[in-house]
Amino acid sequence: MSINRRKFIQTGTVAAAAVATGFASSGFQNETKKYLSQRVPVNERKFTSKAVEEKINEVGKLIVDPELKWLFQNCYPNTLDTTVRFTQKNGRPDTFVITGDIPAMWLRDSTAQVWPYLPLANKDKPLQDLLAGVINRQTQCILIDPYANAFNDGPTGGGWENDLTDMKPELHERKWEIDSLCYPVRLAYGYWKQTGDISCFDKDWEEAGRLILQTFREQQRKKNKGPYKFMRETAWQTDTVAGAGYGNPVRPVGLICSIFRPSDDATIYPFLIPSNFFAVTSLRQLAEMSEKILKNTSFSAECIGLADEVEKALQDFAVANHLDFGRMYAYEVDGFGNQLFMDDANVPNLLSMPYLDLCDRRDGIYQNTRKFVLSESNPYFFKGKYAEGVGGPHVGLDMIWPMSIIMRAMTSDSEKEIAYCLKMLKNTNAGTGFMHEAFHKDDPEHFTRKWFAWANTLFGELIIKISNEHPGLLKREY
Repeated sequence: MSINRRKFIQTGTVAAAAVATGFASSGFQNETKKYLSQRVPVNERKFTSKAVEEKINEVGKLIVDPELKWLFQNCYPNTLDTTVRFTQKNGRPDTFVITGDIPAMWLRDSTAQVWPYLPLANKDKPLQDLLAGVINRQTQCILIDPYANAFNDGPTGGGWENDLTDMKPELHERKWEIDSLCYPVRLAYGYWKQTGDISCFDKDWEEAGRLILQTFREQQRKKNKGPYKFMRETAWQTDTVAGAGYGNPVRPVGLICSIFRPSDDATIYPFLIPSNFFAVTSLRQLAEMSEKILKNTSFSAECIGLADEVEKALQDFAVANHLDFGRMYAYEVDGFGNQLFMDDANVPNLLSMPYLDLCDRRDGIYQNTRKFVLSESNPYFFKGKYAEGVGGPHVGLDMIWPMSIIMRAMTSDSEKEIAYCLKMLKNTNAGTGFMHEAFHKDDPEHFTRKWFAWANTLFGELIIKISNEHPGLLKREY
């Protein structure tokens, strides 16, 4: 049965969320301010990490606001509690990570969901094995099809098998997004740096790295349009692709085409700027791992060469002159001189660039860009009765993504701004104890996706970051 991410739009309540996802029945009571855990019962959790439980207790003791503490305790372990399937396959760890209420594994989401647990890997060998299992599974996914964004747990079929592209039974969806190949590199690099373990870096991983480089080169479209095209029979415009499935025209300038955004929405101009920055960082990380772990200096040089080429093209084409904000990054360009001024809530986006180590947060061009993104000059910045933040075309206008509020706090040095973000996040969970995909700016109880593990775990990552860098912000109520 085909499952569409756009179908998960509903008005939410605590009871509805609990029943629909299998979470424990709520103990949230506005009258008494009593907060009971919304985690699934212990015996129903998919994976339990001793180190994660200790971190929950450690950070929880620092949080004075009872609702904020409740949110952290529910959200931070949500990926482990509800979305991971950890096994051994051919004597190696294997971890399939569903995104939440859609039973498929996105390369992007699966990395982002487990990323906040990396700092604890050396304290918990089972957790380290689970993380290694994600890397191993992502490697196998890339070998199946480097152009796919989401995968089934085996050749089961289902998902979008009728799309007009080269579908396979292992694929849930085949939308080509640059970041789908960047995120596995980010996870492998972060895992290696954190643990020193190189057991994941075998011949399959090396071959997946070659496919990443090959795919990026193909999508520079220097000689032709490349092997990938995509169309879908749909009434939703951003779910299919212009140009007979190849996207709108580009002038080959060294940038890489991304036919879809991290939101799984089609690009307007295929050179998606934040994703090209992400590719540069990923290629340099891939080069370092190839040289130091695999001792493959020739492939490392190829990665560095492409990274240098894309970086030069970004210097030439990524920066635009906005009438009100001056020199800033465009969201998308086409190489012909056309530039799109907007930002989308999904990461990578312009707002998240420092979080992903794509630029320095103090950089003047980024700061101008950030001011634009968080202003009403951004067509997808919404401000309402309960919050302000970035959304996108994916679920429509006036819908703010908590992820954008979290990322605003993640990329801020201002305690005043971070506190403002915490207040908005607390006041828009609709009493569920969890983050959501999006909520209406004037009615937080109208939200999409009651079980969206990436947003939950990212919120946990934010709280831990604040506990390390601005602990005083946790010692107050919001």
